Amino acid sequence: MENNETILIEKMVKLNRVAKVLKGGRRFSFSALTVVGDGKGRVGYGFGKANDVSEAIRKSVDRAKKNMITVPLKRNTLPHEILGKYKSASVLIRPAAPGTGIIAGGSVRAVMDALGVQDTLCKSLGSKNSMNILKATFNGLEQILDAGKTAKNRGKSLGEMWG
Repeated sequence: MENNETILIEKMVKLNRVAKVLKGGRRFSFSALTVVGDGKGRVGYGFGKANDVSEAIRKSVDRAKKNMITVPLKRNTLPHEILGKYKSASVLIRPAAPGTGIIAGGSVRAVMDALGVQDTLCKSLGSKNSMNILKATFNGLEQILDAGKTAKNRGKSLGEMWG
């Protein structure tokens, strides 16, 4: 997949088959939850529903590309610890030392892979619903502070901030 000369990483988080019972029998439809990222700090998620699997996946990938956010990264990890919340789902994401790897489960792992983070420690608390965990992860990622912007707001250089 080429989009503005960048190759996007597509990760399937959940594919669900739903049955609707009608007079003539069951009618099946599918819902797909996917994460798309460029591996360099941009990531998005999408949810699509359709009567066949490939169409549901295509819809979810298209929506994910439209809803991409940019996350400031520090080397191969995140700049600081974050706690993202959505309804009853909470996700704790911590930066980790080089060589740690991605220690995360399910939908959080898919987001970190697509984002380009190589070292992080994550823990999902509360809800087990993959959609809510994904939304909590994005809520946390949106809270990450960019070092350059923070230094500029305080009227300092990056060197002064890091000491």
